[in-house]
Amino acid sequence: MEIIVIKMGGVASDNLTPAFFEQITQWQAMGKKIVIVHGGGHYISEMLQKLALPVQIKEGLRVTDAQTLEITRMVLLGQVQPMITTHFQQAGFQAVGLNAGCDQLIQGAIIDHSLFGYVGEATAINHQLLQLLLEGNHIPILAPLGITAEGQWLNINADEVACQVANSLGAEGLVLLTDVPGIKKESQWLQQVSLTDIKGLIQNEVVTGGMLPKLASARKALQNGVKVVRITNRLEKKGTLIQANHEKILLCE
Repeated sequence: MEIIVIKMGGVASDNLTPAFFEQITQWQAMGKKIVIVHGGGHYISEMLQKLALPVQIKEGLRVTDAQTLEITRMVLLGQVQPMITTHFQQAGFQAVGLNAGCDQLIQGAIIDHSLFGYVGEATAINHQLLQLLLEGNHIPILAPLGITAEGQWLNINADEVACQVANSLGAEGLVLLTDVPGIKKESQWLQQVSLTDIKGLIQNEVVTGGMLPKLASARKALQNGVKVVRITNRLEKKGTLIQANHEKILLCE
């Protein structure tokens, strides 16, 4: 089963264009199975601001206290996921919205409570559940939340969840959709980088902010057998390709 995992933002109108769905249709026609992991940071920040609560970001991750966690769950599961799932269904796809509470779908652990609060990392994915849905030609749509062994819900970076899902399913490809065309270096968009290039891009601060979790996820996915990771702002565009082995950095066309 050839699987492509796509991480997309929570703003459906930005991602779910006719070209997006045409690419999904083409992949399905080739026999590929699709899994979606969605974010929702824009809507979470919007709700926090409406409630006069602070928005704190550290190292590209949202600092999440107990109150912020409840709002995050409410927004992701009550607003963002139904909106995205509806778009897929209206486009003719068999989409199923899922969260960490679905048969222990996403298990997690707290990263550093003193620094980030209830922010976690994904430790295990119920890939059997996902495979069952994929075999039925469904498109699972996952919210980036996890649950610890003790039942504590966690806010997990969507790139991290997408990486772990890709690893657990043995996916051939991981696509990280973002709001920029790829990785930028000295005013040039990079067409392709290698796994070994990532360390230098981070150490030399070529990559900062929200791109840091994406590169960390890309590195982890490639180290665990995913063949190729793409960072792009449009599914139909190549963006920056990251592979385990590549001789030199190329610039985007």
